[in-house]
Amino acid sequence: MDVDPRHYEQIAIKDNDIHSIVVSYLVHNCYRETLEAFVACTGMPEPADYIEDMEKRKEILCCALEGDALKAIELTEQVACDLLENNKDLHFDLLSLHFVELVCAKKCTEALEFAQNKLMPFGKEQKLLEKLENFLSLLAYEEPEKSPIFHLLGLEYRQCVADNLNRAILAHRNLPSYTAVERLIQQAIVVRQSLNQDHGKDEIPTFSLKDFLKG
Repeated sequence: MDVDPRHYEQIAIKDNDIHSIVVSYLVHNCYRETLEAFVACTGMPEPADYIEDMEKRKEILCCALEGDALKAIELTEQVACDLLENNKDLHFDLLSLHFVELVCAKKCTEALEFAQNKLMPFGKEQKLLEKLENFLSLLAYEEPEKSPIFHLLGLEYRQCVADNLNRAILAHRNLPSYTAVERLIQQAIVVRQSLNQDHGKDEIPTFSLKDFLKG
C-alpha cells in the first residue's frame, strides 16, 4: 500500500542508516578528507580498506577530467588490467577525450593520425561507428566549438566518461558501482511507477522525482 506523503515524517529512520548512505556517497566519489571528517564526527568506523582504492580512483578520474586521458588509461590498466580490453565502449570514450584535446588545440594533423591509429579500429563495432563518425566530423570545422556536436568538447562529456569509468572500476573490484542514495532513488521510482500501473493512470498522477524533491 502506498504511504500518504503526509505520513512520511512518522516513518522512523535510524541515524546509522543515514550515515551509511552518506559514507557510500563519499567513498564512491573519492571524497577522502570529507569522509574522514564525517566518520570522526559520527563515530562510525572508517572503511579503511577503501582508502587506497579511493586515492587511485581519484587520480584516474582527475586525469580524465583534466584532459590527460592517456594517463587515465595507463593508470586504469594498472589497477584493472583487463577492464578496458573487455569494455570497448569505455576504452573508445577515453581515447576520444584525447582526440578532443588535440582538436581543441588545433593540432588537426596529429588528431587525424591519432584517429587513424587509435579510434578507427573501433569502427568495426557497429554500435561505435556513429560515435566515431561524429568525432571525425569535428575536423571539418574551423571552429568545432560552434559545430552541431560541440557538446563533445565540453566538461559535461568528460564528466560523463569519468563517471562511467569510475563505475566500471568499482564493478571490476566487486564494489557497488552506484551509491546507496542512487539505488534508493532508483527503487523509489520503480515502486511508484509500479503503483501507477497497478492503480491505473486516472487514480494516481504520474510520479515525478523532480516534483517529489520539491516537497
